[in-house]
Amino acid sequence: MTSDILAGLSLFALVSSITPGPNNIMLMTSGVNYGVKRTLPHMFGVGIGFTLMVAAVGMGVMVIFDRFPVIYSVLRIVSLSYLLYLAYKIATANQANWQSKSTGKPMTFLQAALFQWVNPKAWTMALTAITVYAPGREVSSILFVAMVFGVINLPCISSWVMAGTKLRHFLSKPKTLRVFNVSMALLLIASVLPSLFN
Repeated sequence: MTSDILAGLSLFALVSSITPGPNNIMLMTSGVNYGVKRTLPHMFGVGIGFTLMVAAVGMGVMVIFDRFPVIYSVLRIVSLSYLLYLAYKIATANQANWQSKSTGKPMTFLQAALFQWVNPKAWTMALTAITVYAPGREVSSILFVAMVFGVINLPCISSWVMAGTKLRHFLSKPKTLRVFNVSMALLLIASVLPSLFN
């Protein structure tokens, strides 16, 4: 892989990883409601789960979509349904966990890793990365693309968790927190619309 291709791939990974999307919005919301320490499994689940997804897409998942396009259509419906459910859960959350004895729990490592498979933005990123930067689908190229994403993605998503924790003291009032949670729920829905209907 030439330095020009590496630079292009790195820039694509940076821009697509750090811009708003379901993962980043949910990580910031988790940072607000649970803090950094309790959000770490969620964060690592996203980072590692997405890296493995990129590799899996390159190794054969794209072929399934090529042969059976209806599967991709069904995936879009399932993805939208699940994201609407998550948006509802965020919007109806009451007090943040650090303020109360709430039994709410942040997303686990496994839940976050599996969420990548119903995340429209993750699919768009993975399919684009493999199509553009590993068009021949050689194993070495696929693994390199996945590795670059793994290295760049984790610092990007961690910045959203940190941003969420910085907002905590501004959201100490229940009404303010409610406005934040509803806003994040609406942003979560808005963030997937371009991926679902492009």
